[in-house]
Amino acid sequence: MAEPAIDHRGRWLTPLLSTLAMLAAWEAAVRWWEIPPYLLPGPLLVARTLFENFGSLLPSWWFTVKITLAALALAVVGGVLLAVLFALSRRAEASLAPLAVVLQVTPIVAIAPLILILVDSTTAALLVCAFIVAFFPIMANTLQGLRSADANLRELLRLYRATRWQTLRYLLVPSALPYFMAGLKIAGGLALIGAVVAEFTAGAAGRETGLASRILEASFRTEIPKMFAALVLVSLTGIGIHLAMQALARRVLGRWHDSERG
Repeated sequence: MAEPAIDHRGRWLTPLLSTLAMLAAWEAAVRWWEIPPYLLPGPLLVARTLFENFGSLLPSWWFTVKITLAALALAVVGGVLLAVLFALSRRAEASLAPLAVVLQVTPIVAIAPLILILVDSTTAALLVCAFIVAFFPIMANTLQGLRSADANLRELLRLYRATRWQTLRYLLVPSALPYFMAGLKIAGGLALIGAVVAEFTAGAAGRETGLASRILEASFRTEIPKMFAALVLVSLTGIGIHLAMQALARRVLGRWHDSERG
């Protein structure tokens, strides 16, 4: 028996109610056991702290967002171009694929200090770290999509003597688009994680720094509610990126691909 479909209202009402229930349980647990704020602040205290410190956190939030979006844009360009190159040339894939795999499987925490040493600008180093984390999902998913095109359609285009560019444009790109959008959803969150983790590793301080620096500063000063407020901003940013990627996928694929047609 098929599971009943969730209507438009249920798509946002169900997660909203579950989130409110978890926050209420958190607040009740903090009050019931009288947990001090320097150990675990309640959601109401975190929300009030975020409201009171939003002006000071906003520049750091915008810095993190800029690093994330710039890294994601570079990952899209680099990942798609490399996937197309691999799809068209097996020799290029054999030469460059091991390097891409090495960058993917190496923890960013391990190579971030080296990048910070080699790159003069801290901002550029953070951008490189976030790019490395976000690059592989886009490249791998796009390459898988390019190779998932119907073999019979490939033969048909070859029969009509279509050029490589025509095959790429009319067959491979439409076939790879759903895979690319799936990789983009993954890479959006990973770019944010890479930016934050790289800044934690850098231990940067000052005005031109992101939310990770505000979290470190708050932890050093035992301002735990402020630390949670910065963490909430990071989480809300990640949720916003995820929702934006979902909306983009629905916009691009909704009219012709089953994965987004509801």
